[in-house]
Amino acid sequence: MTIEHVVVVPSALVLLPEYAGLEDPIPELRRAVGQAVSWLVERHPDEVAVLSVGVRADNVARGVTEPVGARIGRDLLSENGFRGRLVENAAGVLVVANGTACRGEKAPGHLDERSFGYDDEIEDALRSGSPKVLRDLDTALGEELWAHDVPALRALGELVSGSVSSELDYAADPHGVKYWVARWTCAS
Repeated sequence: MTIEHVVVVPSALVLLPEYAGLEDPIPELRRAVGQAVSWLVERHPDEVAVLSVGVRADNVARGVTEPVGARIGRDLLSENGFRGRLVENAAGVLVVANGTACRGEKAPGHLDERSFGYDDEIEDALRSGSPKVLRDLDTALGEELWAHDVPALRALGELVSGSVSSELDYAADPHGVKYWVARWTCAS
């Protein structure tokens, strides 16, 4: 299957309704995510693939059986009008992935200066539409920097070939975790 359109959104639990509070802590992110996922659904109303990482071992030990990214992806698609089928291979792909979680003293992984350069590399790839850079990401360094979703970004790099027209709709690090919302249109 040839990939035609890709949307990258964060694997942030706060995007799920059951984690919403009285006041939305991420209104700009939520708006960008909604617009990007709607864009994908408009182009692929019948079939979409959700690309995310599996359940981490520490979560399995706590009884988690479903990947967080899969839950988030399914919920976001439903919220934005998708009534089609989720399949493994589709022309429309929703990638659910964060960057590092070490971008400040209060970040989940605390401050690690290496996170800034690592996230810059991913952001540049998303902004410029460079699947090769994503394919070559260092997963070991990603794990050290709490970027547990890097395998999903690498898989995106493997799936896409040819030229990509890209738009980066959101890039910020609320709470010390790097989030992006990106849209790619891939040449066939």
